[in-house]
Amino acid sequence: MTTKTIFEDQNYQHIICEIDDRGVGSLILNRVDVHNAFDEVMIAELISALHRFANDNQCKLLIVKANGKHFSAGADLNWMRKQVKMDFDQNLADANTLAKLMNDLDKFPKPTIAHVQGAAFGGALGLICCCDMAVATPKSSFCLSEVKLGLIPAVISPYVVRAMGNRASRRYMLTAERFTAEKALQLQIIHEVGEDLQKLSQPMADALLANSPQGMNWCKSLIAHLESGEINAQTLSHTSDRIARIRVSSEGQEGLNAFFEKRQPNWQQVEGD
Repeated sequence: MTTKTIFEDQNYQHIICEIDDRGVGSLILNRVDVHNAFDEVMIAELISALHRFANDNQCKLLIVKANGKHFSAGADLNWMRKQVKMDFDQNLADANTLAKLMNDLDKFPKPTIAHVQGAAFGGALGLICCCDMAVATPKSSFCLSEVKLGLIPAVISPYVVRAMGNRASRRYMLTAERFTAEKALQLQIIHEVGEDLQKLSQPMADALLANSPQGMNWCKSLIAHLESGEINAQTLSHTSDRIARIRVSSEGQEGLNAFFEKRQPNWQQVEGD
């Protein structure tokens, strides 16, 4: 299996983008000297890279990971110093950019898996909770530390609360306690714990690569539509519409015909709908 660096024309300072010959993309945080802390440059680069990966037909799924000992220590100290000097409108614009990053990752049209090692603090939890799946090493540690600084985990809160639930969010957002990988597993922030992240996520990646790209994209959209948990006439109508539409789509037809003809579906030759 070969891997190549891509999007080099962007001259990214804080991230690396790679893709292997199976179509597995890697979006790599690369500010090892500051434990991959976020600043405005990294956030802008991540937004740009997500857009590029989303529109790259070679990319079938995306791994979000980090070089170095830690996934991310959260907000960069120099970036935070700038925020202190900003007025309300500047702070709002700054927060809106981070919100766009989280939303873009959450709504990324292809499956995403986070690889987490070391510290994952503050905004890093937002990135993890925006990914469809996440794996972590046993020594990983997590923290929603904002209240220690007189702040709140506002921009990441929709994704963190969705992942770990309201009750657990009350505890860990209010106490700013550090918690372990095992606790993160219990809280549904991560799905698997193990020493070798690549090996740990491999079965997930293999399963994802075998599936219909359109089917997985539509699944993500369907799940987002059902987040409120409310079941009413509109919900039932939406789900019926979705299954009817995908049955008559090119990938839906290919998948069903391949099943009945006892052959592998050829997703690569099917035009997306």
